[in-house]
Amino acid sequence: MKLPTLAPDGTAARIMLAFLATAGLFYVNIMPAIVSGLIESLNFSRADAGLVASLNIYGAAVGAFVAVFLVTRVPWRPAAAVLLVALMLLDGLSIIVTTPEIMMPLRALHGGVGGLLVGISFAVIARVSQVHKTFGYLLFVQFGLGGFGVMLLPPLAPMYGTAALFLALIAFSAVSLVMLTMLGDYPIEKPDPDKVVAPIQSKPLASALLAVFLFQAANMGLYAYIIDLGQQAGLDIKFISPTLGISAWMGLLGSGLVILFSTRFGRTLPLVVAIGMTTMATFVLHFSQMAVVFWIANVLVGVTWAFSIAYLLGICAEFDKAGKMAALGGFASKTGLASGPFVAAMILTDEGYGPLINIAVVALVLCLLACLFPARLLDKQS
Repeated sequence: MKLPTLAPDGTAARIMLAFLATAGLFYVNIMPAIVSGLIESLNFSRADAGLVASLNIYGAAVGAFVAVFLVTRVPWRPAAAVLLVALMLLDGLSIIVTTPEIMMPLRALHGGVGGLLVGISFAVIARVSQVHKTFGYLLFVQFGLGGFGVMLLPPLAPMYGTAALFLALIAFSAVSLVMLTMLGDYPIEKPDPDKVVAPIQSKPLASALLAVFLFQAANMGLYAYIIDLGQQAGLDIKFISPTLGISAWMGLLGSGLVILFSTRFGRTLPLVVAIGMTTMATFVLHFSQMAVVFWIANVLVGVTWAFSIAYLLGICAEFDKAGKMAALGGFASKTGLASGPFVAAMILTDEGYGPLINIAVVALVLCLLACLFPARLLDKQS
């Protein structure tokens, strides 16, 4: 039975595009569960588990960068189908791997395939009207299902090993493959020969890409280790897992606000408020031994992470409608997500997480400064 084709700019189509883009990088949303599972189930060291996570996302960065050159040259729907099948095969292979030496290159390859899928998906999203709204749905899907992941999967890892984690990823890719058949064509808009096309503004674009990189690196550097951070502070996994689940679900509020606001209040003011709140919430993780502080900090970051990255990626996408800059924004995002755990793995010592928290705070302040230029420019042009 042939499934119906959805209206290109309709809510259902936006949600399914969000699923497609999420499928290539869903492991990031359950990264604490994966890192914790590798440590507890396979006895990986902290450094090895962090490097597996980092290489997984560095692979995605490479894939997203390759997508920049492919999005206008390959038919996006067949490419997405092939990539989803490849992801399921690689996740299946990951179930039987038990050593860091094999897991690292395998997950790096998985990341490359997923990053290519995300880059293609971002390029298609850039062709939809009200791009900020679609990115809002994307974050809504990521944080909503990620909340279930970080709440339900960590307790399963000691009983069923990493199979529970990778089977969850396979299921998500399978659902996305079905949804793919219901999406429209989303052709690239042909340029009007009588219309002068303005060149892409490289300086504000570079500043926006830097902001995306710093924001993702600062947040993921801590998020990948947040379960261990809480345990080192004396908190129990029975408290940490529900906290992270609620935190991810609060990201629904952040992405929902993006859908509601779009550019009604511009881009600058929402980003200043949200990134400022992220910075404060990150700093108070120094006091994670107090359960209420750990809970509030994670919940607040859940809201502001989803809210801020939707606007930042939307800014990148607005610099061209063919989708190349959206794919480039995806590359900056993946590079940041990979660099955070990589830096964390290099600097973590027995002294605790204090230095890592401080580095994350500095990176968020620099991110806020970097995003002001492109955000204000687009607000003026609007």
